[in-house]
Amino acid sequence: MKNIELTVRDVLERDSFQKAKLAAGVSGLSRKIRWSHILEVREFESLINGGELILTTGISMALGLEEQLAYIRKLDELGASALCIELADSSKTMPPEVLELADSLGFPIIVFEEVIRFVDITQDLHTALINRHHKMISEMDRLSGRFIELSLMSNGILKILQELHEYFRREAIFISDRPAPYFYPSEAKESEALLRARLDTEGGLEDTGRYVAIADRRFASVPVRGPGQVWGRLFLCMDDPLQDDFYFLILDRAGLAISQVLLRNRTIEERKQNIEDKVVRNLIAGQRMDPETVRAVLPARGKNMYYRVFSILMPEIPPFPSQDLLEEELVQRALLIRSLFQRHGFFPAITSAENEMAVIAFFISEEQQSRRNDRFLPLIHEFRNMSAPQFEGSCFGIGKTYQSISDVRRAYRESKDVIRLQEEGITNSEFYEGLGIHRLLLLLKRSGELETYVDDYLGALLEHDARHDSRLFETLVVYLECGGVKKEAAERLFIVRQTLYHRIGKLEGLLGTDFMEPGNRLALEVAVQAYRMLEQTEAGERLPVH
Repeated sequence: MKNIELTVRDVLERDSFQKAKLAAGVSGLSRKIRWSHILEVREFESLINGGELILTTGISMALGLEEQLAYIRKLDELGASALCIELADSSKTMPPEVLELADSLGFPIIVFEEVIRFVDITQDLHTALINRHHKMISEMDRLSGRFIELSLMSNGILKILQELHEYFRREAIFISDRPAPYFYPSEAKESEALLRARLDTEGGLEDTGRYVAIADRRFASVPVRGPGQVWGRLFLCMDDPLQDDFYFLILDRAGLAISQVLLRNRTIEERKQNIEDKVVRNLIAGQRMDPETVRAVLPARGKNMYYRVFSILMPEIPPFPSQDLLEEELVQRALLIRSLFQRHGFFPAITSAENEMAVIAFFISEEQQSRRNDRFLPLIHEFRNMSAPQFEGSCFGIGKTYQSISDVRRAYRESKDVIRLQEEGITNSEFYEGLGIHRLLLLLKRSGELETYVDDYLGALLEHDARHDSRLFETLVVYLECGGVKKEAAERLFIVRQTLYHRIGKLEGLLGTDFMEPGNRLALEVAVQAYRMLEQTEAGERLPVH
């Protein structure tokens, strides 16, 4: 690094500066010099790009003190590296106030006390800069080749981080959308954990800036990109901001090599995903599978290994122009969802269709904890806040906990039941256990007995309402919800109590005088829920197809 950068300190050691002396700004000797520039004008804002060694014959000395101070401040603000001034005339001196300002800014002022040829100085400096630029290109070519070579080896990502550490002598860390940690040396483990926590709470991989500060330390950061998304970020510990883009170019080359490793690994994952997709699809369809194939795809069975089926229903989108594009999209979705589940401690097996995904989410748990829903709550929260546009407006359902693979079809059907009831507005729960009485009603519905049940308990009442345009069903529902408290029921129905008594009398005539007895009341409450389910189903079937 030191042999590539040209600093003010390096310049002072060159033969062309042997007769120069440093008048102020000793703390700025490490400033990088990108070019030299002869400046003999007072209005120079548009002439400075930053990193220049300014050469002048002392035009600034013809200015008043305030103008001289403003001159130094402006050079420093514009990013000039140092000021080299010829003061061969003994009548010209640098005011102490100017030197004090330069010291406080760490802005080096170099003085020649005899006439010098600026052309010789610029030629010398530009030759050095060009030689160093050539060395940069050679160094970049060498490092790029080395990174590519390392990316082809086993544990390629770790070896690339080791190469960065040996070059910069700084901690090198790679954080991806997967939980696996990558850092070098081993002392960087704490920094990796802090950076990962920072990414989790502040913007993620996409929105991280060029520099990240944690625990009084600064890290340079570059994204590691895959097709259409950021797969991770490469971090390098830096005491000071990198002044030269050359070093960011090195990080970019290292990131590109890491992306090649990730792409190769994910290509292998895609091939596995195709096999996995077929296995999961056959399992949820209840088809027989070769046991060896199933064991090769799903996690090893154990007494503490459980699973739930997590179904995702996405909004309908326009058809894909080709089958190849559809298959590519399905693979990308599966990789994204796999990463999400793995981050939350699951071992997912996934199948993906155009508007639907199903995940067999395996997890390790003690038996008494295996049925708890809170394991999935952080996953649900992150899913709802995902930036991936293909999942916007999705709904999902989660089946019960199982261990036997033979129960996958049942678990999948449970997850689909949750989604169906969400669409019908019957439930807001994502879990099958949250459906309550509707679980039984679904079984009755599948058996064809639900309509019969509703007709047996509410048929006469519904027929009376239809024939007389009355509101007895609504009265019954409110009366049941109020627990038979007449005053509360009348208030909710916006009727006087006498009118409610009249309607209750009609209900007794249609349902029997004992309809509020515990057994009859329970049957009626179930029938009301069953009727609502049937109504929602019929409404969904009547919706126009777009």
